[in-house]
Amino acid sequence: MYAIVEMAGQQFKVAKDQKVYVHRLQTEEGKKVTFNNVLLLDDGKNITIGAPAIDGAAVEAKVIKHLRGDKIIVFHKKRRKGYRKKNGHRQSLTEIIIESIVAKGAKKSVKAEPRKAAPKKEAVAKVAAPKVKAAPKKAAPKKATVKKTVSKAKPDDLKKVEGIGPKIAEIFNNAGILTFADLAKTPVKKLETILAEAGSRYASKNPGSWPKQAKMAADGKWDELKKWQDEVKGGIE
Repeated sequence: MYAIVEMAGQQFKVAKDQKVYVHRLQTEEGKKVTFNNVLLLDDGKNITIGAPAIDGAAVEAKVIKHLRGDKIIVFHKKRRKGYRKKNGHRQSLTEIIIESIVAKGAKKSVKAEPRKAAPKKEAVAKVAAPKVKAAPKKAAPKKATVKKTVSKAKPDDLKKVEGIGPKIAEIFNNAGILTFADLAKTPVKKLETILAEAGSRYASKNPGSWPKQAKMAADGKWDELKKWQDEVKGGIE
């Protein structure tokens, strides 16, 4: 006899005395747990399918121990952007053993109803004291408003320049280099100074070709820029 049951958000095909690893349960080790969401039952002769669950059916199990699964490595990389990120993950699991499969008559676990709030006491109306009119306050003199001129130019996506990643683009934006035109007219020495002031990890970058690439982008020569980037490795001539 076997059953297909939903446990901790996953569906499993289980039989008696079978060990199963499920997502971490809140039940303590050594205690029993019942799963009522049985989707299918096969007793060797008949197959019963629920709609969606079988009424009265349940799978009873015992929690053996809580553990963590094997480490999974998650690696992200963006081509030509200098972006790499590596993370490890270990899923929290619970090892259980199936003790019995009940076809009929299982009691469903009843969720505790939330407590009703106690009725509020009627507020006693208080007699308000007579209001005394305060002397009108003199309006403070208005300060002269100074209009700030805000640049309407939208910043360009500097990451389209090979060798510039999201962090370097942010560093240049903070330094006032917002567009391809700004980058094209900035001397390489100044770019090296900005990178050196941002930290040692950026000081090793070679911005020698960045103004040249930015000039092609500012002039709208995208095909020429792409061809150049494909021929030059890492944006270094």
